[in-house]
Order: sequence, then C-alpha cells, then structure tokens
Amino acid sequence: MAFQVAYHTDIGIKKKTNQDGLLLKTAKTPDGEIGLFIICDGMGGLSHGELASATVIRGMSEWFDNDLPELLGSGIAEDDFPGKLEERVRELNTKILEYGEAANIKLGTTITALLLLHKQYYILQIGDSRAYSINNHLIKLTEDQTLVERELQRGNITAEQARIDPRRNVLLQCVGATKDINVVITSGEVDSENMFMLCTDGFYHEITDEEMVTNLNPQHFTDEKQMKETLVQLVELAKERQETDNISILLAKRDMGKVLAFR
Repeated sequence: MAFQVAYHTDIGIKKKTNQDGLLLKTAKTPDGEIGLFIICDGMGGLSHGELASATVIRGMSEWFDNDLPELLGSGIAEDDFPGKLEERVRELNTKILEYGEAANIKLGTTITALLLLHKQYYILQIGDSRAYSINNHLIKLTEDQTLVERELQRGNITAEQARIDPRRNVLLQCVGATKDINVVITSGEVDSENMFMLCTDGFYHEITDEEMVTNLNPQHFTDEKQMKETLVQLVELAKERQETDNISILLAKRDMGKVLAFR
C-alpha cells in the first residue's frame, strides 16, 4: 500500500520570500507503507519566518529518518507515536525560541503534521494551517489557533464575519514564539477512498469549501500529474483573487494500485 501525493507552493503576488515549508516522506515497513506529511507557514519578516519553517521541516525530516525506524523496531504501541512526534516539536520550539532570544528577533511558524501509520492517521496542529479530508464532501480536521477562531467559538462573531475579519491572521499559538505551546493531536481511521489535504491560510482564505470539493474530489484523479495540475490552477486562482500571502497546498491519498519510491 503506497500513496498518491502532490504539492504546490507559490511566493504569491506581494512577498519577497516564500516562508512556507513542506515535507513529504514515505517509507516501507513489514506492515505496509507509512507517511509523514507536514506544512508550515513561517512568520517573522525577511528571512526569519523562512528560517523558522525550515528548521521545523528539517527537524521533522530527521525524526522520520532516524527516530521513527527505532520506534517501529522497539515494539511500542502505535498510539504512542504521536507523543514522540510532539516531543520533537517541543524540542524544535525551544531551539527556535532560544535562537530568537539570542539574535533579538521574533520568529515562528505554524505546523500541521499528518502521520499515516497503516490504518490510523494522527494530526499534530499548532497555528492556523489546516488539514482536511476530502471525498464527496469536505471535513476540516483541525481548528485554527487564532484570535478570530476563538471569537467565533465564543459566539462573538459569525462565520461570515470571521472570514473577512482583519484580525484573522492573529495567531494564539505558533512554534518558536513562546516557551509554552498548546500542541493539539487528533486521530482517526484512514479511509482509502478519502484524500487528505494540508494547506496554509494563503490557500483557504481565497478558495471556498465548495471549490475545494468540486476540484479536489479524489475520484476525479487518476494520477499524481493530474493532482499537481489542479493544485497549480487553484493557486493561480487564489493569486487572481489578490491573495497577498505565500500559498501552499499538499495532497496525500493511499494508493492501492502502485508502490511509490521512497521520498
């Protein structure tokens, strides 16, 4: 059992650097293919946001390559893996925070990580990048850790007001900004007919839920090339609608029909 995957990232129409980061890693195990897919949205101005997101991507890639094989061989319970993933994120939070304090700069990054272990998925969330499940309908699997989302949950604003609220980019949590972070982990069973989508806010601010379902229904895709072309088209549409942020999106779906090479 392997994966169909595709991604696209774009600097957008205004910014001078792309501070988003993506990770796509898969590996074979005796029990089947496993995968780690991550999207990060860095912040901090100039190259600082890019440094924060790149630090998380590199650190998580090393965890997949070095720590995960040891964990798989140690015989620990599968539901203990998310805790190990969280430990690495907390280590990276400390690393970025200490760098920022030493350099007297503020920097940070969101992280939305999807770990696919055989029949289960685990999502680690900090910030406002998102994870969705898509088939004939769209299910948002994460909650934004933002001021506007908190106001929405408290009933102080409506969903329509939240969509255009000028404070919608104000984060309550990110990696590297504070010592204490609220790491949210959710889990569920993988449905081979569903596709996972990870994206930064530069994508979902301009592409509607209806457009996501219409264009990204996994039943419409026969290969990764098709998936990639559709992502490019949607990102270009977001730019036409004057999205000023970096824009990134990642798709991952179990593929029963072929085995992909290690990424």
